[in-house]
Amino acid sequence: MGNLFKRWVGDPALFLAAFVMTSFGIAMIYSAGVLNIPSPITEGAWILQIQWAAISLVAFVVICQIGPRWIEWVAVPAHVLCVILLLATLFVGAGSGTAAGVRSFLEIGPIRFQPSELAKLTTILALARYLGARPEPATLRALVNPAAIVGVPFVLVILQPDLGTALAFVGILFAALFWAGTPIGLLALLMSPGISLVLSFDPRIWAAFFVFLVLALYLYRYRLFLVESLAVVLANLAAGTISTPLWDSLADYQQNRILVFLDPSVDPRGAGYHVVQSMVAIGSGGLTGNGFTEGTQKRFDFLPEQHTDFIFSVIGEELGYLGTILTLLLFAVILYRLVRMAEGEADPFAGLVIFGIFGAWLVHVFVNVGMTVGMVPVTGIPLPFVSYGGTFLLMSWVAVAVAARLVGED
Repeated sequence: MGNLFKRWVGDPALFLAAFVMTSFGIAMIYSAGVLNIPSPITEGAWILQIQWAAISLVAFVVICQIGPRWIEWVAVPAHVLCVILLLATLFVGAGSGTAAGVRSFLEIGPIRFQPSELAKLTTILALARYLGARPEPATLRALVNPAAIVGVPFVLVILQPDLGTALAFVGILFAALFWAGTPIGLLALLMSPGISLVLSFDPRIWAAFFVFLVLALYLYRYRLFLVESLAVVLANLAAGTISTPLWDSLADYQQNRILVFLDPSVDPRGAGYHVVQSMVAIGSGGLTGNGFTEGTQKRFDFLPEQHTDFIFSVIGEELGYLGTILTLLLFAVILYRLVRMAEGEADPFAGLVIFGIFGAWLVHVFVNVGMTVGMVPVTGIPLPFVSYGGTFLLMSWVAVAVAARLVGED
């Protein structure tokens, strides 16, 4: 019986952890809808999530019957199709629910879905297909094509605009490049323009970083071509130069989100409202919480997006510190199993796909939990298997199925 179960689910620990998290998420979505004054937005969300969970399990079973080589073959065509769908969202896309201002949904007849969720998985597959067929990237020029594979959907998602989902693509890129054997020094150089963009808001700190970067390039000179070193310098100079115009181009609410991240008390009733209410909710939970469905902040509907982006705040308020720790431990099990599965794969494509999924989910967990406690700016990113969202839940289970199907295959 044990061998039969393993043959159907690939990795039993990963499957069971994902199933437990999905069930737990449905329970917390139900609790998020228990308000003193019922809301039509959250009241029946748990029922829809059950329906999506059933669809997801069916999709899991179906994908587990697909040959691994078919998964590899479909990687590039599926990625191209997703890029086309992401382009379509910029023209005919629509928002939904709490994301009404984001053009991230497409409607095809009765079907309504987020192409960006599908694009994350197809990007992982396409990137794994490219990197798995080539030697370890050893130069910056070797990183151009992988960066382009990820960069196109990344930019299209940014334009929706959906910064939270776009961050997952960054995690996918660096996870895949790391697993492909890219030297840490090259990954740091690839990351440096982003660091320059952030640090350039203080000219003195940015100048110190730039001097450090030039020194690092000098010490690293035997591993880089001259044109590569110049490209890194110019990219960092450009990032430092555009920071002020970029800040001025942001809408007031976008600037406020960043300022509130630095100090939530700057605008507690405006841009800081989400963070303040979330921190109050989590803090009020104490060690064991206020009890299932009994969260005060939640019941009075003070907590925004409590069934989606801020579901972790509901967990903290109602189940307390112990509940949040158990939730994070379950995510640790999921991420740990992905790493072990990737380590055990001799096929480069399979290992890259599994570790790419790891990178995407790590970003989701870190950013979602971080924004509920004020560690990162509020961006709007769901918690895997727990937050309400049909397309996101479905694609999370599809990712589990792909990982399971690739395990142990030659």
